[in-house]
Amino acid sequence: MEPLRFPEDKISARAKAFKIIKEKSFSLGDYVLASGKRSKYYLDMKPAMLSPEGSTILAELILERIDNLDVHYIGGLEMGAVPLIAPVSMLSCQRRKPVASFSVRKHVKDHCTMKLIETAGDLRGENVVILEDVTTSGESAMLAVKAVKAVGANVVLVLSIVDREEGAAKLYAKADIPFDRLFATSDFMAA
Repeated sequence: MEPLRFPEDKISARAKAFKIIKEKSFSLGDYVLASGKRSKYYLDMKPAMLSPEGSTILAELILERIDNLDVHYIGGLEMGAVPLIAPVSMLSCQRRKPVASFSVRKHVKDHCTMKLIETAGDLRGENVVILEDVTTSGESAMLAVKAVKAVGANVVLVLSIVDREEGAAKLYAKADIPFDRLFATSDFMAA
């Protein structure tokens, strides 16, 4: 894999990321989602995010998206954000604009430190981006938003890799939290 050269390769990187997600993570069929709703497609982002090329390109696109923000940390709810937060953090350090990472557990750890948030530092007063692999209603990422706000962090953006366009944007607009996505499911349905 050739190293990406941003911003010159921005369009080709986006096209490569789209292709990787389409091939590894998007499938048509008849599925029952975690919410119980039926869907004619399914997005399992783990294969795309865990592949070497996918994690690299997605991390580059994420950093490009947050480059103009004053961000200290990026993270999100397990497991949606976990595969990408380390590559994003590593690449941010290489760019000399470090962004640390964190993850939010779905349940408080029941032993030792009993932590809800795993991070290398203190999030209090820090600007954070909540990353989610796929958003539908936005409720899963909102759990991470609530957890980091409870410890005093400032959420500057909720960023979804793929938004299913089923209410997440409205949820965050109502909560006055900036929301964005790299891709929408309509992009994949149209392709």
